[in-house]
Amino acid sequence: MVADARFDKLSTVRSTIATGLAPVYWLGNAPYEFSDWFAGLFENKQDLQEENEDLRARLLILERRALKYAALASENNELRRLMNSSEVLDDRVIVGEVVGVSPDPFSHEIIINKGRSDGLSPGQAILDAHGLMGQVVQSSQITSRVLLVSDSSHAVPVEVVRNGLRAILLGTGDTDTLDLVHVPDTADIREGDLLVSSGLGGRFPRGYPVAEVSRISKEPGEPFVSIEATPKAQLNQSRLVLVVFPPENAAPIETDEGEGASAANVAEDASQGGQD
Repeated sequence: MVADARFDKLSTVRSTIATGLAPVYWLGNAPYEFSDWFAGLFENKQDLQEENEDLRARLLILERRALKYAALASENNELRRLMNSSEVLDDRVIVGEVVGVSPDPFSHEIIINKGRSDGLSPGQAILDAHGLMGQVVQSSQITSRVLLVSDSSHAVPVEVVRNGLRAILLGTGDTDTLDLVHVPDTADIREGDLLVSSGLGGRFPRGYPVAEVSRISKEPGEPFVSIEATPKAQLNQSRLVLVVFPPENAAPIETDEGEGASAANVAEDASQGGQD
């Protein structure tokens, strides 16, 4: 014992003894292994079927959880993009979720899960992680109706980032195309120019990305050029949105309640802003 504890002289002996006792360990476990094998011989078909069904149910549960985790990962990435985009804004924002889409093919509207209880009111700008989506046109206690920039009756006063040229961007009823109107044929505008909200008219805060110029065509003898732009926001894909609150010292946006909070007033404000 002293030789083993102090000088570690018996490690080889202990290893040899342990090797010799291995069959003893196996024999000691043999009754349990034999009983398990013997019980398996008498398992009937019904037990195997029940076990198979149980395993299938567990597999479905695990697959559902995997899909849920994939959705959560996607939502987490979208939230990160939204938070990154909100960091560049000076205005206060809250995150909302799209819970409904208008079934009318001629009306581009969505429903979000934020309403008057969250401080929303008609006229507030709605963004996704990429750009301006539209504005609140009607709010209830817990939901709000949002008119998208692609609606044919919607207008946004914009300016070209490169040179500050102001114009009005109109919806066309197509989620992939917007029209830039009232641009003279001598204006300095190019394909790829970024259009941001100009803030004129007081409807939308200044500086939010709205669209990118995609096509310019000039007709001989026409005083204005025909310009198409592609929305920066993912109007048909974004599920999480940012609701923008105007600065506390800003004048409240006057809108008509109900149906009238929408596009006619926006277009009128935008036209006035473009003339300014």
